[in-house]
Amino acid sequence: MSIESKIRALSGLGAGWVMWLLVGLSVVVLAVAIDRAVVLLLSRDDIESLRRSLASALGRGDLVAARAIVVASRSTEGQVLAAGLGALPRGSAAVEERLASESQHARLGLERRLAILGTIGSNAPFVGLLGTVIGIIRAFQALDASGGRMSTMLMAEIGEALSATAIGLVVALPAVALFNLFQRQIASRIARADALGREMLSFVKDERRSLAEAE
Repeated sequence: MSIESKIRALSGLGAGWVMWLLVGLSVVVLAVAIDRAVVLLLSRDDIESLRRSLASALGRGDLVAARAIVVASRSTEGQVLAAGLGALPRGSAAVEERLASESQHARLGLERRLAILGTIGSNAPFVGLLGTVIGIIRAFQALDASGGRMSTMLMAEIGEALSATAIGLVVALPAVALFNLFQRQIASRIARADALGREMLSFVKDERRSLAEAE
């Protein structure tokens, strides 16, 4: 069987299966979006309050209270800071490395499955375009069968072809928008965690410097 015959056989299936595929992809987009939204909502906290409490504890030199504050926080920022304070016995350099490591792990955890949204958002229009191409091929076949006369079947094929492209865009646009939104939220949280980590590290270094001078 030639490649042309295979393409005609594929077009004989119509664009309906492409539309069902796009519907399935839209369900996947919704599931991933709900999953990431729940994760981000559950890891939220009052960061300004956390920052003030942490600065107060560190300003008093009470590292035990500082660790209790960040451990009690459910936020991503608190998770990163808790990991940094956990490395305090090994010195400020270890704290700095631990903060950087935990920040990257937190980013990877928050970005889990986001690649699915990006992939669907990038490729759904092309899947819809495939359905359009199939519909156009079937429309030409219907036109040939009708002897060049416009018919109800021809109009139906053209309508199906255009619908496939529209559905592809409807799936792609929310996927891209959600992908960008989640990426922005994650970038903001990691940036806040890094900023708080640097602020905490400055207190830790000052505290250890003071102890060294006292000795």
